[in-house]
Amino acid sequence: MTVGIYGRVFKPEHQSYLEHLVNELEKHKIDAVFYSKYQQQIPKKYKSYWAFNGYKDIGSLDLLIALGGDGTILDTIQFIRNKNIPVAGINMGRLGFLADIHKEEIKQLVQSIVENSYTTEERTLLSVVTDQNIFGELNFGLNEFTIHKRDSASMIVIHVYLNGAFLNSYWADGLIVATPTGSTAYSLSCGGPILFPSVNTFVITPVAPHNLNARPLIIPDNNILSFEVEGRANSFLCSIDSRFQTLTSNMQIAVKKADFSFKLIRLPENSYLKTLREKLRWGEDSRNS
Repeated sequence: MTVGIYGRVFKPEHQSYLEHLVNELEKHKIDAVFYSKYQQQIPKKYKSYWAFNGYKDIGSLDLLIALGGDGTILDTIQFIRNKNIPVAGINMGRLGFLADIHKEEIKQLVQSIVENSYTTEERTLLSVVTDQNIFGELNFGLNEFTIHKRDSASMIVIHVYLNGAFLNSYWADGLIVATPTGSTAYSLSCGGPILFPSVNTFVITPVAPHNLNARPLIIPDNNILSFEVEGRANSFLCSIDSRFQTLTSNMQIAVKKADFSFKLIRLPENSYLKTLREKLRWGEDSRNS
């Protein structure tokens, strides 16, 4: 078995956890392969390990472990794409909705890999299609697609169509189309609902709408959304997860469910409900502190 190790930035306080992970993998005769740019940052003794650079040479991996936060998990999608490789996230960051395996659970993670006792959640991806192909090959995302005004420009008007039929015009700073995974990210901060990962839906959430009756809307994910954007400026921002591009008012743009999904690994004792309770601090009473 071959396991990839991906990270954005190596920090000295991560060293003991990285050593623990590599030692556990080697103890069970699992080959470790590092992301090349991460390998350049870590201690010299790991420089002799095999490395991968991107999508084209990641196919030999059976599994990928991401060391970081949710942003690190999102990074792995550009390498995994449609290769159906499951990803486990060890939380070195802050919130950790996706990277929900604690640093202290490294031994349990490797043991679950050896015993094949971990669970895998299929996460929906969305795909963005534009007439000018502004996102290139990376036109898919796990969290959300957004359209947003630029800088301090006045609000914009976003006309939304559902399978070609007019849905609504949003006068707002922007609009979010979130997957169930993304429902706990930007959409949640703008008043959107929390969706279970297994539901086959998208949520449309306006950002600072001028119309007070403009509320988040949940739609089946087998629909195709298309947009027309207008405003005082001729250019706007659009993004897939954290990748930004410039959108002009004459561009044609649509969002649909991607043809492939993302596999997220969870430990047997963990669950989405447990993650919600821990990360959102449900049931906690400040009077008890």
